[in-house]
Amino acid sequence: MDSNGFTIKVNGCEVQATAEMSVAAAIMTIGSPCRTSIHGEPRGPLCGMGICMECRATVNGQKHQRTCQLTCRPEMEVVTE
Repeated sequence: MDSNGFTIKVNGCEVQATAEMSVAAAIMTIGSPCRTSIHGEPRGPLCGMGICMECRATVNGQKHQRTCQLTCRPEMEVVTE
């Protein structure tokens, strides 16, 4: 990774990221859904603009964050729901 890169944690896995990368994209790099529906279906980014709420995850302890609208920051901790 270049000098602008850093590591964040997604479900305990280290993911290489940049400040231009959305948290949703970081989640997708490990192949994890952002959340699971009440029927057990995996969910991920759909609209990419924060309206559908399918990309929600816990970011730095704050639940239900729209990850398509957040950019990665060093030392972020993301837990999918």
